[in-house]
Amino acid sequence: MATIFSRIIAGEIPSYRIAGDDRFYAFLDIKPMQPGHTLVVTRQETDYLFDLDDALLADMMLFAKRVARAIEKAMACRRVGMMVIGLEVPHAHIHLIPIQQEGDMSLARKRVELSSEELEQIAEKIRNAFDK
Repeated sequence: MATIFSRIIAGEIPSYRIAGDDRFYAFLDIKPMQPGHTLVVTRQETDYLFDLDDALLADMMLFAKRVARAIEKAMACRRVGMMVIGLEVPHAHIHLIPIQQEGDMSLARKRVELSSEELEQIAEKIRNAFDK
């Protein structure tokens, strides 16, 4: 059975797309830690990030860097933090989270609630900053 991320990539479940190519897809987390919280996933369905072959993992980090640069341009943040947990969805992915301080990435912190309109506005800002 396809993971929820595979279904998002296939367009079966709507998403707030940021960027994508033939190997990766980036979209907003709908229950973000901070506005602009973005997930970068592989199109290849692999459960554990560190089971990816070395070349794909390296390219994923480079793709994530481009997404992070777009987040930095679009969102008011000091940094973009990166988190890899890997237990919540069995599909290799990276969390990119705009932060002002380390506590902004705390898993104990209440998630931000954003409307679909707010999510779309944020996605558009980041998309517009991607590779510019």
